[in-house]
Amino acid sequence: MIYTWVVSSLPFGADSLPFRIATGTPIPPYEQIRGQLTVMIDAGRVEPGTRLPTIRALAAQLGLAPGTVARAYRELELDGTVEGRGRQGTFVSDDPPDSEAVTARRMRLADAAAEFVSVARRLRVSEDQALSACRDAFMDQPN
Repeated sequence: MIYTWVVSSLPFGADSLPFRIATGTPIPPYEQIRGQLTVMIDAGRVEPGTRLPTIRALAAQLGLAPGTVARAYRELELDGTVEGRGRQGTFVSDDPPDSEAVTARRMRLADAAAEFVSVARRLRVSEDQALSACRDAFMDQPN
């Protein structure tokens, strides 16, 4: 069997989301979209509150029928991963059902921030100096 992959990246702010849709497989395209978005959300690649592409935009980008993307979004909405907000669009739920990866990442960040504050206090630097050092570190280490 020959599989054809449609690979597309959709802009999300500074990032983009890669989709790989295989044709000629037993997995329907709507299920491939649903599965890939679920993984991206669970991994924290797409944050809660993020607006997803419109159905038409995603369908056009992937070369699929709008009904295919609509079904994927509907399935995601049924399991609580996304929520439709009428004309505002479709958004990742503020509390996706399997968002342990997002929660764990936030906890690690909070722990790292607490450690940073502890070290800054031991060094007897001001909050402004500590935040400046933190900003400098971000500038020195791009994504």
